[in-house]
Amino acid sequence: MENFTEWWDGLSFSLAAYWTIAIVFSLFFILQLVLSAFGGDGVPDDLPDSEIAADTGIPFQFFSIKNFIGFFTIFGWAGIAALDMGFSEMTALAIAMASGLVMMTVMASLFYLLAKANADGTLQIRKAIGGVGEVYLTIPKQRNSIGKVQINVQGSIRTLDAMTDDDQDIPTGKLITVKEVVNSNILLVSSR
Repeated sequence: MENFTEWWDGLSFSLAAYWTIAIVFSLFFILQLVLSAFGGDGVPDDLPDSEIAADTGIPFQFFSIKNFIGFFTIFGWAGIAALDMGFSEMTALAIAMASGLVMMTVMASLFYLLAKANADGTLQIRKAIGGVGEVYLTIPKQRNSIGKVQINVQGSIRTLDAMTDDDQDIPTGKLITVKEVVNSNILLVSSR
């Protein structure tokens, strides 16, 4: 412990400040990382205002607690590194600020991209309009009954109910084009 006291007393004011910032915010960063990994980030569902509290707000958040922790963590370590490399205090401050801002930008971008990657998987049948598919079960002519088609919607092959206004039945295996959606869940198709 005596060596630590001697080392600490030998630091300049700015180097001691960078070390303090680096150590304190590194501990917060590690705590944040552990809590995120083990689910300590969530809001309990039994709280009365859980829907409001869990609101994610705007999609790209540059100023957030996580980003500030990341900023000051990198700010401290970059300042230490810059002073150890012999840069002046002003240059070290500029390097530390730039490094912290880069870290904030990277973290905000990552959280933004992760939020965009979150998909609910709900089929939006309207996205099938204009698509090309194949008849799975014969589709009777002039909306006499319902057949089935297989079509790629939202990146996966779906088997959906279909009708046609064509004058002929559309047999199994025939290619079709989706014209519109009828009754919110039946495709209106025509033969290609």
